Amino acid sequence: MAKVLFERDGRIGRITLNRPKVLNAIDDDLPNELSEAVARADADPNVHVMVLSGAGKAFCSGYDLEHYASSDGPNKVVQDMPWDPMQDFQFMWRNTQSFMSLFRAMKPVICKVHGFAVAGGSDIALCADMTIMGDGAKIGYMPTRVWGCPTTAMWVHRIGPEKAKRMMFTGDKINGIEASEMGLVLKSVPDDQLDAEVEALASRIASVPINQLAMQKMVINSAVEEKINQTQRLATLLDGMTRHSPEGLNFKARVEEVGWKQAVNERDNGTYDWTQNEPFEE
Repeated sequence: MAKVLFERDGRIGRITLNRPKVLNAIDDDLPNELSEAVARADADPNVHVMVLSGAGKAFCSGYDLEHYASSDGPNKVVQDMPWDPMQDFQFMWRNTQSFMSLFRAMKPVICKVHGFAVAGGSDIALCADMTIMGDGAKIGYMPTRVWGCPTTAMWVHRIGPEKAKRMMFTGDKINGIEASEMGLVLKSVPDDQLDAEVEALASRIASVPINQLAMQKMVINSAVEEKINQTQRLATLLDGMTRHSPEGLNFKARVEEVGWKQAVNERDNGTYDWTQNEPFEE
């Protein structure tokens, strides 16, 4: 079964992350399938705008930690030590560029976030040209607390250094209202109005000729893409370092010991000392 779906609906190309049983978690296949769907929409002469969404209860829960962190032994995200940083970079850079296919596509992309877009899921959502969230949806990059650095580095591009630091230093999740207020996303609307809001914007954009849309996107992207590319290279390299640092390896060992749900809860709530590999004393 396809992990990313594509269909043309009039002038709208609909791209849907399709792993609802695991909240559209990112595995080895999903990034490439996403970029292939974007390429199909971009090549379709009838598609003027793309709408990216997630099937089921949420947009995307990030990388499939139950697979990557729980697995006993090396995989593409965690290698045996000593690790090969260039091997890690090659894998994660490929994923980063797949996510960035949304940004680099000729045609506009609207991302619709319901439920949550967290960790790697926020990487995907923030690569779109415009992101609209439901008020009750959550977005954040919790792995900055341990085991991750957002490889697309779109946080600082969207909200500037100070607000990006506030999010990256805490790993907090925020709702759509706060994300909109800080300028992280285009807007937030009541959850029951999310579909209608996205459809209205997509329909409005779809009435513009493709060439006009492509030229405006090209001009705007040219103002920022060189800096984004430089930042992403550093972020992708550091992401591998976080997973192979002492704290990162302790996190993986903790996942194998108590299960990923408990380990992630300890990470996100700040109840575990990853440097000493033991719970904080109460």
